Amino acid sequence: MDRPMSRGFTAEAVSDQSGRTFLVTGANSGLGFETAKVLADRGGRVLMGCRTESKARHAMHTIAEASPNADLEFVALDQADLGSVRAAATQVMGEERLDVLVNNAGIMMMPRELTVDGYESQFGVNHLGTFALTSLLLPKLAEVEGSRVVVTSSIAHKAGSIAFDDLDATQSYSRQGRYQQSKLANILFMYELHRRLAAANSATIAVGCHPGIAETELFRHISPVLNLLAPLARPFFNSAAQGAWTTLMAATGPTIKSGDYIGPSKRGETAGPATLASSTETARDPELARLLWERSVAMTGIDPGI
Repeated sequence: MDRPMSRGFTAEAVSDQSGRTFLVTGANSGLGFETAKVLADRGGRVLMGCRTESKARHAMHTIAEASPNADLEFVALDQADLGSVRAAATQVMGEERLDVLVNNAGIMMMPRELTVDGYESQFGVNHLGTFALTSLLLPKLAEVEGSRVVVTSSIAHKAGSIAFDDLDATQSYSRQGRYQQSKLANILFMYELHRRLAAANSATIAVGCHPGIAETELFRHISPVLNLLAPLARPFFNSAAQGAWTTLMAATGPTIKSGDYIGPSKRGETAGPATLASSTETARDPELARLLWERSVAMTGIDPGI
């Protein structure tokens, strides 16, 4: 941690967001839904980046029931398909403004699958989709002074490594290992984006966050046994609403600086209100981040130009 910060940011700390526009990916459930719900309640215009329209509409209806004046818009977005990412970015570029891009969408510990573009799905969705969407929307964000890119990582990044010689997992595959790799890629990307935006004197900042251990539908892919044990563990971890506190702090916290990484404050960053968090030396390695950036440009065919 590079400076002191109050160890108590929760949804209650989110101020009025009227006049600001947010794109929240994976907004129909879990952390994304809880983030969108709070932002909409505080007056922000929330673009709901979701893969399935029916689920997005249901989530929008639920939010509107609690906040009748909610300003919500559906954006079709499947991060397993770079064509869908491009189409979503085109739609968002037509918005009057974009203040914050919240890269929340992700998958966790899936069986080995490929994206539409032929990439291992966890790396493809969690990192390449995030890299592509962010890159395409940087010009829109640059129009707003103080705009932010929020990238969601995980405690799991601390055990991750980047298999540059086997990114498609044709030689070996581990659900957990590939998830850890994708989350390390997320934070490497955030730090590299921060460095490049700063060097370009950009009006946009890059911020990272992780939810600790939060109860979301992602955990259904871990194992049936852990799913059965989840009710017993629930008191020790964050709910989905609590897990969203770190995202909300990254997206709206008034003292946030570019390159900050936000996580829960209690029990080894697994639960509690949001504060500055720790990342590994590997995650902060600029050479590793540069290599990942270059490979990401080659794989997506999208160059941020910074």
